[in-house]
Amino acid sequence: MDFRELECFLVLSEELHFARTAERLYLSPARVSQLLRALEVRIGGRLFERTSRRVRLTPLGERFLADLRPAYEGVTGAVGRARAAARAVTEVLRVGFLATPTEVVTGSVRAFERRNPGSAAELVEIPLADPFTRLRSGEVDVVFTLLPVDEPDLATGPALNRVPYRLGLPAGHPLAGRAAVTAEELAGVPLLGLAGPAPRWWSERTAPSVTPSGRPIPRAGAVATLQEGLTQVALGRGGMLLCAPTAEVAERADVSFVPVSGLMPSILGLAWVRTAESAAVRAFVTAADGWASLGEGRSDRLRTA
Repeated sequence: MDFRELECFLVLSEELHFARTAERLYLSPARVSQLLRALEVRIGGRLFERTSRRVRLTPLGERFLADLRPAYEGVTGAVGRARAAARAVTEVLRVGFLATPTEVVTGSVRAFERRNPGSAAELVEIPLADPFTRLRSGEVDVVFTLLPVDEPDLATGPALNRVPYRLGLPAGHPLAGRAAVTAEELAGVPLLGLAGPAPRWWSERTAPSVTPSGRPIPRAGAVATLQEGLTQVALGRGGMLLCAPTAEVAERADVSFVPVSGLMPSILGLAWVRTAESAAVRAFVTAADGWASLGEGRSDRLRTA
């Protein structure tokens, strides 16, 4: 049985007019007539009496309508409920975060769980030096990351914040007491780089090799995590660049964080594997964007050097 034929019969039984039925179904009147004839052939009798002046159900049509309508409504209701269930987010979403869960991370999680009462977000720390391995392996479903992302297999959401960088220095460093340093002054500060499988563009974003004018920035070794980096900084073995929100969360007595002017801002967003996108991932991205766009993340988004 053709579902479209049944739908055509039901609408025509309400309208009793071929042109109006065609308009409701986005069909031509000729196509409505064709579908109705096909249904009458299947049943073996006429369902409508048609003249140039009127259209009305035959007794057979009236009986068929009485039997069909409850079944049709049951089927369409079942389809609607299935679609709603498919759109609902009722699972645990594993969310990767970098180094430390700043306000933009926790705010996004709260917004997601508030919008999707049957869901939960489970936070998983992602090493600074290995931002995408756990994402690609399926250990996490979506990850907070620096934007833009230059990885063809990954999709990204909108920017959730744009914040300046701060330079972590040992408390006794000559620049530690400064109100700010310029990006060009980084040429005199050996920076800690990243060890591990991080892409080159990622390593350059977290520890640039040259200043904006092209002066080389010396390297002070490599670390895999934020805590490793802060320990090395505290011991006087190099400086480390962090975004302002992370620097505020990571404050400690033996490390000073000095604002840096002249660098492009740090931009945080979300990334996920294109082929593994799910309703839950889409819901989390929407919730995070809504949290940021409505000003709930103002302290992270509008923070200046």
